[in-house]
Amino acid sequence: MADPDIHDDTSADYEQLEKALLAQDRDVAGVDTADVDDETAQFLVSELIDADVVTAVPEDRVLVHEPSATAFDSTTQLVVFHRGWTDARGADEEAE
Repeated sequence: MADPDIHDDTSADYEQLEKALLAQDRDVAGVDTADVDDETAQFLVSELIDADVVTAVPEDRVLVHEPSATAFDSTTQLVVFHRGWTDARGADEEAE
């Protein structure tokens, strides 16, 4: 039997939407941190600490992102999170 033509897709719209949403979820779950090396992350976290955006908790070996109250044990994860958080806040302000 021949493969179905992708242009003749007769699936219901909600099925297509669900596929798209699942693909987005997979994309979000696989955040790429390749553009942030350790040295850059350390520098950016130092700046965030100086700006009182991040608090270091040495006894727990974590960094706390104060605006969101989220704790991280990785500088890279913190930087990536802060970028996303800042972008989301900017999008919220633009919407208003």
